[in-house]
Amino acid sequence: MRYVPSTLAALAVLAIPASAFAEEEVAWRLFVADHDQPRVTAIDLESGAALDSFAIDGPATLYATKGKRAVYAVQGEQNRVAIIASGVEIEDHGDHGDLKLGEPALTDAVLTGERPVHFVEHDDQFAIFYDGEGTARIYPEAAVLKGDTAFREVHTSAPHHGVAIPMEDYTLVTQPNEADPKALPTGIWVLDAAGEKLGDFHPCPDLHGEATSGNLLAIACGTGLLLAKEGASGPQIEFLPYAADLPPGKVTTLLGGSGFQYFLGNYGADRVAVIDPSATDAFQLVTLPTRRVHFAVDPEQPKFAYVFTEDGNLLQLDILSAAITGTLHLTEPYSMDGEWNLPRPRVAVAGGEIAVTDPLKRLIHVVDAKAFAKTREIAVEGRPYNIVAVGGAGETHGHHHHH
Repeated sequence: MRYVPSTLAALAVLAIPASAFAEEEVAWRLFVADHDQPRVTAIDLESGAALDSFAIDGPATLYATKGKRAVYAVQGEQNRVAIIASGVEIEDHGDHGDLKLGEPALTDAVLTGERPVHFVEHDDQFAIFYDGEGTARIYPEAAVLKGDTAFREVHTSAPHHGVAIPMEDYTLVTQPNEADPKALPTGIWVLDAAGEKLGDFHPCPDLHGEATSGNLLAIACGTGLLLAKEGASGPQIEFLPYAADLPPGKVTTLLGGSGFQYFLGNYGADRVAVIDPSATDAFQLVTLPTRRVHFAVDPEQPKFAYVFTEDGNLLQLDILSAAITGTLHLTEPYSMDGEWNLPRPRVAVAGGEIAVTDPLKRLIHVVDAKAFAKTREIAVEGRPYNIVAVGGAGETHGHHHHH
């Protein structure tokens, strides 16, 4: 595992005393989508108070980008993506960050298209793939945050469950399965700024799942991972096959590590794979006691990730040793039998705390990440389901903000 330079920079920042005129403040907000109601609630993590609740058009999957200034509520059935201003702004000044807090607010900007599903951020832009059209639209985030929803568009040959990934002026986009557009994509093309295909087709059967860690992007295939990084003449792509001695299975959901360059994927229902592309033995499998419900990586303590399993436990996973190092019982069992979109817990890491939704009990369980112990509960109306955490630490200059 190698350190990504930004982590070293972050460690250096800790050694610099804050100036006498500024106070270091930490603020985290949780944004929670209800399972049944078209609603997203913003919660102040420290107090547990609801800051506001936003009516949208349908149940949403939530995404927060690196900039943390907005939360994107993707409503596939309603053909819309709502944009909620987080009210959190962290301006990077090199030696420190400035933290500005405002009210969270539902913006007027709405992104539309037929069946938006995959939302992928890369290089200060994000792409939304509209499954119903087989089209991706790529939006520069800075413009969107000012209310400008102009985009460039990338087309594929048929509607399918696809994905597009912006890499500077290039786009990686899926190739539908021509024999059966309902089947998973068969690989990716690299498109140039004009949308023309660049180079050869990159096969990736049963393509599902992508993530970024450091300067590396990984895409999960039935046969291994495609790895892409930016190069002088466009994205450089190589293939990392599954090791011959792995049991049958494949990765279909990927998360990218921060701090270390690694990926965490599922591998079948009751295993996860810790993937270090630079290692000789790139895939380390960890067998879970029961099936995985959801998982998250920890950006603040990079060596840990967390897996929630159907027996109601949150597991602490040590990435370096690829071993489960803690088990915390949080909820009643949530079986993975039945529909994929039944209300089940979701995990988000917010600084030094982990938030786990418990839809049937109308709660969020809050866990101290260092102690790996539950500290409190936050009651939430309805069925709290999908969740993202937005926030961080920064200096507030001479004036206090109310949370």
